[in-house]
Amino acid sequence: MRLELTVNGRVHELDLDTRVSLLDCLREHLRLTGTKKACDQGACGACTVLLDGERVNSCLILAVQCAGSEVTTIEGMSSHEVGRAVQEAFVAHDALQCGYCTPGQICSAVGMLAEASATLTAAEIRERMAGNLCRCGAYNGIVAALQEVSR
Repeated sequence: MRLELTVNGRVHELDLDTRVSLLDCLREHLRLTGTKKACDQGACGACTVLLDGERVNSCLILAVQCAGSEVTTIEGMSSHEVGRAVQEAFVAHDALQCGYCTPGQICSAVGMLAEASATLTAAEIRERMAGNLCRCGAYNGIVAALQEVSR
């Protein structure tokens, strides 16, 4: 199927099988490898991207479903005001170790902060970020970074 997909503000014309996930489209067809493939079941959040500003597990959505929508990956966060702030806070609070989950954590955090209407407590951040797993256990740094940005 031929489709136009807007990723990080750039329109891509693609010819894809209708069964290709957004994750595989990003990594294999657009060579945007910042979005990580881990469980491929929507359980870990490593593949989280923003779809029209809302966080989604890109392994669970078909690329053809995203035609007409704006997809933002970790590669697009540098031109996103909140994305830059989250990235800087992650570095300042040592909120990453191996870095594998970090792209999904950052994309999810940006989506989470857009959902919130007030400053978030540590407990609220933990609850809202529960869909993103960190195998290294950098949760305390992640919470501290997101508390700083949510203020």
